[in-house]
Amino acid sequence: MPLTLNKQTLANGLRLVHYEDRSSQMVALNILYDVGARDEHPDHTGFAHLFEHLMFGGSRNIPDYDAPLQQAGGENNAWTNNDITNYYLTIPRANVETAFWLESDRMLELAFTPQSLEVQRGVVMEEFKQRCLNQPYGDVGHLLRPLAYQVHPYRWPTIGKELSHIADATLDEVKSFFFHHYAPNNAVLVVTGNISWDDTLRLTEKWFGPIPSRSISPRTFSQEPMQTEERRLLVERNVPVDALFMAYHMCGRNEPDFYACDILSDVLANGHSSRLKYRLQHEEKLFASIDAYISGSRDAGLLTITGKPAKGVSLEQGEAAIRRVLTELQQQPVGEQELEKVKNKFESTHIFGNINYLNVATNLAFFELCGEAEDIDREVANYRQVTARSLCETASKLFRPENASILYYRSVNTEKGIVGS
Repeated sequence: MPLTLNKQTLANGLRLVHYEDRSSQMVALNILYDVGARDEHPDHTGFAHLFEHLMFGGSRNIPDYDAPLQQAGGENNAWTNNDITNYYLTIPRANVETAFWLESDRMLELAFTPQSLEVQRGVVMEEFKQRCLNQPYGDVGHLLRPLAYQVHPYRWPTIGKELSHIADATLDEVKSFFFHHYAPNNAVLVVTGNISWDDTLRLTEKWFGPIPSRSISPRTFSQEPMQTEERRLLVERNVPVDALFMAYHMCGRNEPDFYACDILSDVLANGHSSRLKYRLQHEEKLFASIDAYISGSRDAGLLTITGKPAKGVSLEQGEAAIRRVLTELQQQPVGEQELEKVKNKFESTHIFGNINYLNVATNLAFFELCGEAEDIDREVANYRQVTARSLCETASKLFRPENASILYYRSVNTEKGIVGS
């Protein structure tokens, strides 16, 4: 059953989407900003992720964001990727105006104090060290992305290209990034839960309406050209076992082939009966673990296959086995039963995922940004229309050798000086 939505664009450009759910006594506010790591300068990366933290460090009129929200019974969180920055909170319906007050003030202007910058800079730098420098396989994103992308800003991960980019960020640079990206005319506000459309519109106009629109920095980066030859990289690290990464260029989120690419990744690795997991991990026991996934990015993304070979199996043997499975997808249509199973699994995940009012808020914000919020009700049909023939055609385009970027992440046993499995 389609969701009953209300929508309006404020005079300052803020897009508002509302969905009422009376089954809960809670309300969710989700604010999605159309800014991510792809909007950063190559010499100043990690800023979008830094702002994910700075937005909780106080705003113009509210020195502490968390305290009043917690006193009102609310919870909040945020996340950033290469395309977007997303903030959300939940709060009891009786205290919902507190949420509008808090979110509007940090859209208006952050505190921008040297102290706040230093605190959040320290948090982000520590996260960089823990996730990328001091964790096994933590630098994969810094290796595979620039291998696959030569031009597009997807060539660096959300956390940033280098630690120094955050360490050297100045307060003026941070302010400039904020005022060129975090603005009502560059955002989508979704309000869901137990709140009427009239109350939602009234509170949005009251708290967000006075915020002026801003001049948004135009996107000037180039799109990634078609890859014409296979790319390879071998690194050696002190990690427990070898790992293999194979990345294939695919289309962007709004292109017709997206749904076929997503289904291909599920055919390969979604569930114990999927081809890579059942054949290569359980039957042939060539891999200790194996997976496949798509980036789902707005610009042309990647379908990535990653696996850790079983003991005694080389990376070369693992790659050859994966290629055999990919060749089958190129040459033989997926059976109707296998395809229907994947579609059914997506449909159930989609339906159950949109029962919760907060999930609905987050998903509606993304669909509104990419097209229109109503597209949420068309997703199942989009997946249903993918045929076995179209999968075969997409696989033929996708899994060409010259479209692959392959990373061999080889284990080095430092005690014995042995390389590999």
